[in-house]
Amino acid sequence: MISNKKEAKGLSIAHAYGIKTQIISHTDYATRENFEAALHKALTVNQIQLVCLAGFMRILGADFVGQWTGKMINIHPSLLPALKGLNTHERAIQAGMKRHGCTVHFVSPEMDEGPIIAQAAVPVLTDDTSDILAKRVIESEHWLYPACLSSLAKGDVQMPHKT
Repeated sequence: MISNKKEAKGLSIAHAYGIKTQIISHTDYATRENFEAALHKALTVNQIQLVCLAGFMRILGADFVGQWTGKMINIHPSLLPALKGLNTHERAIQAGMKRHGCTVHFVSPEMDEGPIIAQAAVPVLTDDTSDILAKRVIESEHWLYPACLSSLAKGDVQMPHKT
Protein backbone atom coordinates (compact mmCIF):
# COMPACT_ATOMS: atom_id res chain seq x y z
CA MET A 1 0.00 0.00 0.00
CA ILE A 2 1.28 3.43 -0.91
CA SER A 3 -0.05 6.59 0.66
CA ASN A 4 0.84 10.20 0.07
CA LYS A 5 -0.22 11.00 3.65
CA LYS A 6 1.45 9.46 6.70
CA GLU A 7 -1.80 9.73 8.72
CA ALA A 8 -3.91 7.72 6.25
CA LYS A 9 -6.12 5.23 8.09
CA GLY A 10 -5.35 2.55 5.52
CA LEU A 11 -1.71 2.39 6.62
CA SER A 12 -2.59 1.00 10.06
CA ILE A 13 -5.05 -1.46 8.50
CA ALA A 14 -2.38 -2.63 6.04
CA HIS A 15 0.14 -3.04 8.89
CA ALA A 16 -2.36 -5.14 10.85
CA TYR A 17 -2.59 -7.53 7.86
CA GLY A 18 1.16 -7.62 7.29
CA ILE A 19 0.93 -5.70 4.03
CA LYS A 20 4.00 -3.74 3.00
CA THR A 21 3.45 0.01 3.12
CA GLN A 22 5.24 3.03 1.77
CA ILE A 23 4.67 6.76 2.11
CA ILE A 24 5.43 8.89 -0.91
CA SER A 25 4.41 12.41 0.02
CA HIS A 26 3.65 14.77 -2.82
CA THR A 27 5.03 17.58 -0.64
CA ASP A 28 8.51 16.06 -0.96
CA TYR A 29 8.61 16.76 -4.70
CA ALA A 30 8.98 20.04 -6.56
CA THR A 31 6.64 19.02 -9.36
CA ARG A 32 3.71 16.70 -9.94
CA GLU A 33 5.77 14.93 -12.60
CA ASN A 34 8.52 14.14 -10.08
CA PHE A 35 5.97 12.86 -7.55
CA GLU A 36 4.32 10.70 -10.19
CA ALA A 37 7.70 9.36 -11.33
CA ALA A 38 8.36 8.24 -7.74
CA LEU A 39 4.91 6.61 -7.58
CA HIS A 40 5.47 4.84 -10.90
CA LYS A 41 8.86 3.57 -9.78
CA ALA A 42 7.47 2.23 -6.49
CA LEU A 43 4.61 0.51 -8.30
CA THR A 44 6.83 -1.10 -10.93
CA VAL A 45 9.57 -2.13 -8.48
CA ASN A 46 6.91 -3.90 -6.42
CA GLN A 47 5.44 -5.51 -9.56
CA ILE A 48 2.01 -4.00 -8.96
CA GLN A 49 -0.54 -5.09 -11.55
CA LEU A 50 -3.56 -3.06 -10.45
CA VAL A 51 -3.64 0.37 -8.78
CA CYS A 52 -6.69 0.83 -6.56
CA LEU A 53 -7.19 4.42 -5.49
CA ALA A 54 -9.22 5.19 -2.37
CA GLY A 55 -9.25 8.57 -0.70
CA PHE A 56 -6.41 9.73 -2.94
CA MET A 57 -7.28 13.38 -3.32
CA ARG A 58 -4.75 14.32 -6.00
CA ILE A 59 -5.34 14.73 -9.70
CA LEU A 60 -2.96 12.49 -11.62
CA GLY A 61 -1.39 13.71 -14.84
CA ALA A 62 -2.20 12.29 -18.25
CA ASP A 63 1.27 10.74 -18.64
CA PHE A 64 1.01 8.82 -15.36
CA VAL A 65 -2.56 7.74 -16.05
CA GLY A 66 -1.51 6.65 -19.54
CA GLN A 67 1.12 4.33 -18.09
CA TRP A 68 -1.60 2.61 -16.03
CA THR A 69 -4.50 2.65 -18.49
CA GLY A 70 -6.83 -0.24 -17.74
CA LYS A 71 -4.82 -1.05 -14.61
CA MET A 72 -5.96 1.77 -12.31
CA ILE A 73 -9.37 2.09 -10.69
CA ASN A 74 -10.99 4.52 -8.28
CA ILE A 75 -14.09 4.72 -6.15
CA HIS A 76 -16.10 7.94 -6.18
CA PRO A 77 -18.93 8.88 -3.80
CA SER A 78 -21.65 9.56 -6.36
CA LEU A 79 -23.48 7.88 -9.20
CA LEU A 80 -21.26 9.15 -11.98
CA PRO A 81 -21.55 10.99 -14.28
CA ALA A 82 -23.52 13.02 -11.71
CA LEU A 83 -21.68 14.98 -9.03
CA LYS A 84 -18.07 14.77 -10.14
CA GLY A 85 -15.54 16.28 -7.76
CA LEU A 86 -15.91 17.13 -4.08
CA ASN A 87 -18.74 17.53 -1.53
CA THR A 88 -20.99 15.05 -3.31
CA HIS A 89 -23.23 14.21 -0.35
CA GLU A 90 -23.99 17.83 0.43
CA ARG A 91 -24.59 18.55 -3.24
CA ALA A 92 -26.94 15.55 -3.60
CA ILE A 93 -29.07 16.80 -0.69
CA GLN A 94 -29.07 20.40 -1.96
CA ALA A 95 -30.15 19.23 -5.43
CA GLY A 96 -33.08 17.31 -3.96
CA MET A 97 -31.84 14.03 -5.39
CA LYS A 98 -33.77 10.91 -4.37
CA ARG A 99 -30.85 8.53 -5.12
CA HIS A 100 -27.16 8.87 -4.46
CA GLY A 101 -24.41 6.27 -4.15
CA CYS A 102 -20.96 5.35 -5.32
CA THR A 103 -19.16 4.38 -8.51
CA VAL A 104 -16.10 2.23 -9.17
CA HIS A 105 -14.49 3.28 -12.44
CA PHE A 106 -11.33 2.98 -14.46
CA VAL A 107 -9.17 6.09 -14.11
CA SER A 108 -8.77 8.30 -17.14
CA PRO A 109 -6.90 11.60 -17.50
CA GLU A 110 -10.16 13.52 -17.00
CA MET A 111 -11.36 13.66 -13.39
CA ASP A 112 -14.16 11.18 -12.60
CA GLU A 113 -14.61 10.38 -16.31
CA GLY A 114 -13.26 6.85 -16.79
CA PRO A 115 -15.40 3.90 -17.86
CA ILE A 116 -17.74 2.73 -15.10
CA ILE A 117 -17.23 -0.76 -13.68
CA ALA A 118 -20.16 -0.79 -11.23
CA GLN A 119 -22.37 1.43 -9.11
CA ALA A 120 -24.37 1.08 -5.91
CA ALA A 121 -27.32 3.34 -5.16
CA VAL A 122 -28.64 4.43 -1.79
CA PRO A 123 -31.77 6.46 -1.05
CA VAL A 124 -31.51 10.09 -0.02
CA LEU A 125 -33.92 10.43 2.90
CA THR A 126 -35.74 13.63 3.82
CA ASP A 127 -33.95 14.01 7.16
CA ASP A 128 -30.46 13.19 5.83
CA THR A 129 -27.51 15.38 6.63
CA SER A 130 -24.37 15.10 4.53
CA ASP A 131 -22.75 13.08 7.35
CA ILE A 132 -25.64 10.63 7.60
CA LEU A 133 -25.77 10.21 3.83
CA ALA A 134 -21.98 9.77 3.71
CA LYS A 135 -22.22 6.88 6.20
CA ARG A 136 -24.83 5.17 4.04
CA VAL A 137 -22.71 5.62 0.91
CA ILE A 138 -19.52 4.36 2.56
CA GLU A 139 -21.33 1.18 3.63
CA SER A 140 -22.00 0.59 -0.07
CA GLU A 141 -18.40 1.44 -0.96
CA HIS A 142 -17.17 -1.21 1.48
CA TRP A 143 -18.90 -4.03 -0.41
CA LEU A 144 -18.85 -2.60 -3.95
CA TYR A 145 -15.09 -2.01 -4.20
CA PRO A 146 -14.11 -5.54 -3.11
CA ALA A 147 -16.74 -7.01 -5.44
CA CYS A 148 -15.26 -5.04 -8.35
CA LEU A 149 -11.73 -6.12 -7.41
CA SER A 150 -12.88 -9.73 -7.39
CA SER A 151 -14.42 -9.34 -10.85
CA LEU A 152 -11.24 -7.73 -12.16
CA ALA A 153 -9.05 -10.46 -10.66
CA LYS A 154 -11.19 -13.16 -12.28
CA GLY A 155 -10.98 -11.41 -15.63
CA ASP A 156 -14.74 -10.83 -15.73
CA VAL A 157 -14.20 -7.07 -16.18
CA GLN A 158 -11.71 -5.14 -18.25
CA MET A 159 -11.41 -1.63 -19.57
CA PRO A 160 -13.27 -1.22 -22.85
CA HIS A 161 -11.07 -0.57 -25.87
CA LYS A 162 -11.70 2.52 -27.94
CA THR A 163 -12.78 1.78 -31.49
